[in-house]
Amino acid sequence: MADDGSAQSGSVWALPKFYFKVTWDGNTMSFQEVSGLETETQIIEYRHGDSPVFSTIKMPGIAKAGNVTMKKGVFTGDNKFWDWYSQIKMNTIKRVPVVVSLCNEKGDPEMTWTLSNCWPTKISGTDLKSDANEVAIESIEIVHEGITIETA
Repeated sequence: MADDGSAQSGSVWALPKFYFKVTWDGNTMSFQEVSGLETETQIIEYRHGDSPVFSTIKMPGIAKAGNVTMKKGVFTGDNKFWDWYSQIKMNTIKRVPVVVSLCNEKGDPEMTWTLSNCWPTKISGTDLKSDANEVAIESIEIVHEGITIETA
């Protein structure tokens, strides 16, 4: 008899990446794409002068977070990106938390990335083409001061 998959464990399959939610300063927003959820630790290389080993040792240094880019469709009357970006004045900007949640089929978060103290560093409007047959997409690049990852 063929296996119909009904007895299969729910932990066998990896989550698809197309069902996600973004919460920005307490408001849920719809995005087409989120990229750049990454962090890395810089390497410190050190060797003292009388070391019998002719190579350096490597130690963890300062952690560095990458910028996150989010893309969404352009909608009439939706100026949230531009309103936030226009607040930048002499090192004063409203810094907000941004939460990205990868969801299961029920819409419950399975994995959550929380970005702290976010602010916009770049906004890109859509490109325009007279013979295009696609949706107008704008993007915002945000910087943050740390990322935490939680799983359900």
